[in-house]
Amino acid sequence: MKIALLVLLGLVLGALGGAAVGIGVGLAWVEIFKTSNFEGYSGLLVFFTFMPLGAAIGGLGGALLFGIIAVRDAEIAIERNSAPRQDT
Repeated sequence: MKIALLVLLGLVLGALGGAAVGIGVGLAWVEIFKTSNFEGYSGLLVFFTFMPLGAAIGGLGGALLFGIIAVRDAEIAIERNSAPRQDT
């Protein structure tokens, strides 16, 4: 259960961070390539192309990263508990 919750947390945080990075990349794209601003085309490009792509990539990356961290933590905890005790 802990692993699933951490994966969902990674998905949400990654999507938020990825959307923010996507907006930044989109704004840079508009400035570098001098995209037309006719009828708000540059804004549409940023918010309907770069932001969703950034959110999707960030969400998947965050979920994967948090999932790997959670699985490794679970494996370490299992190994610690399975060690035999030595009473002296």
